[in-house]
Amino acid sequence: MQNVEEILNKKQPNQKVNYDRILQKLVANWEAETTRPSILLHSCCAPCSTYSLEYLVEYADVTILFANSNIHPESEYRRRELVQKEFVEEFNKRTGSTVGFMSSPYEPNEFMRMVGAKQLQNEAEGGKRCTACFQMRLDIVAEKALEFGFDYFGSALTLSPKKNSQLINEIGLDIQKIYDVNYLPSDFKKNNGYKRSIDMCNEYDIYRQCYCGCVFAARQQGVDLKETDRAAKLFLAKK
Repeated sequence: MQNVEEILNKKQPNQKVNYDRILQKLVANWEAETTRPSILLHSCCAPCSTYSLEYLVEYADVTILFANSNIHPESEYRRRELVQKEFVEEFNKRTGSTVGFMSSPYEPNEFMRMVGAKQLQNEAEGGKRCTACFQMRLDIVAEKALEFGFDYFGSALTLSPKKNSQLINEIGLDIQKIYDVNYLPSDFKKNNGYKRSIDMCNEYDIYRQCYCGCVFAARQQGVDLKETDRAAKLFLAKK
């Protein structure tokens, strides 16, 4: 499988990387070689996986990994996990795809320990705490991709316009140097990807959360976590 570094080494020095174009070049290479790679794709929530899956399944065999111990409270984590699993199942049913689904253990103490050790509690949303959180989750995905023999690991986080895709891709490329598995570059929000994700959420009647996940961001945004917990538990009870 082609390593993205082979493409990046051909760009001009100091040139901003268009990761959507890099992914397109990878896809063209797969098609030229008539190969269909396997991808373990991290997803933070069902909405971010919508267009990401619709795009990738045309060219690759994809498995979603829900690995998000940053989400608080646990009831909200369980709701998002279930919504993600149900979307994958419904997506397969409607499209004839065979997308897989995996979920990592919910270990919020590991996230809190990381935040505390680096003293990131008071960081603004989008700052150093988010960077550390991206690193933690992409590291999990790379490790699982290596364990289960996937050709690539990547993340659907780049679909969100509120996430720094340049940063996410740079982190993924750094982690690729540690594990013997290729990183899949992406910027899924490009080419109206984010707009398509909203349309798909409506088509599949997918729950869209109002905050990224962690307790720090939720408090900064004024989210009523007691109401979130109540609503999530009610949702789960109905299921």
